[in-house]
Amino acid sequence: MSGEVEGVEVTHADKELFPAGDRGAAVTKEGLARYYADMAAVMLPHLRERPVNMQRFPDGIEGPGFYEKKVPSHFPDRVATVEVVTAERRQRQVVVDDVRTLVYLAQQACLTPHTWLSRVGDLDRPDQLVFDLDPSVEGLAEVRRATRLVGEILDELGLTSYLKTTGSRGYHVLVPLRAQEGFDEVRDFARSVASVLVAREPDLLTLEQRKDRRGDRVFVDVLRNGYGQTAVPAYAVRARPGAPVSTPLEWSELSRVEPDQHTIGSVRRRLAQRPDPWADLRRHAQGLGRARERLAALT
Repeated sequence: MSGEVEGVEVTHADKELFPAGDRGAAVTKEGLARYYADMAAVMLPHLRERPVNMQRFPDGIEGPGFYEKKVPSHFPDRVATVEVVTAERRQRQVVVDDVRTLVYLAQQACLTPHTWLSRVGDLDRPDQLVFDLDPSVEGLAEVRRATRLVGEILDELGLTSYLKTTGSRGYHVLVPLRAQEGFDEVRDFARSVASVLVAREPDLLTLEQRKDRRGDRVFVDVLRNGYGQTAVPAYAVRARPGAPVSTPLEWSELSRVEPDQHTIGSVRRRLAQRPDPWADLRRHAQGLGRARERLAALT
């Protein structure tokens, strides 16, 4: 069975990619493609000009999955790409600049397009800083408290921050940047912020990368703030039963919305009832100079 979404053929349209979960119904390949088509208006501002690492599950999430960075040879020429150079290799990666490319990735069973934190034209300078709050154990209250603390210290530093669920077990806090500094400087700043928080709340928070050393503390992950590293973009679907979505929130919603609460179905209804909390994100891009001075006064 085939279908067509935004002029893109979707083969095996009735193939189930996501089994039903506690929060959502089963989702087929065509269902995924239609979701991404419907969400393109709010997703593309977060996707455009960014290299993508494709997370693919050809037989659905109950089968094997893999990450794919290099553009496969069978991708059509109309799919935008960018050459990426690392210490290990030089390769071309997909860039999702339009709705048809987003739908085409769904046709390729790319469930989640993980994006770089920098854009084409200046890949060495991130325009996002991300804190990933990851609970070491099942502790919703703890990860919410940790996330709130990140937001509060960013307020202390005079930085505007944005909140979203990961669609999995935690939350992301994102700071939009003017792309003035390199990845090393941005990551060092993020690590310094996290270090202040860990010093304030050593029983709640940790920077320990090894899981067996974290205990029940919440990991404040700043490692995504590196060249070639990726993060799940706003409104992307996660490879979990019920097709949960990484959902932008107002800060006032942190105590009410769980990390995997919204799914392909519910996030559509949410946006039909309220504005996108991240609609103005790029208008609030900021530098880190003043924040760095304020941070020095806290250490």
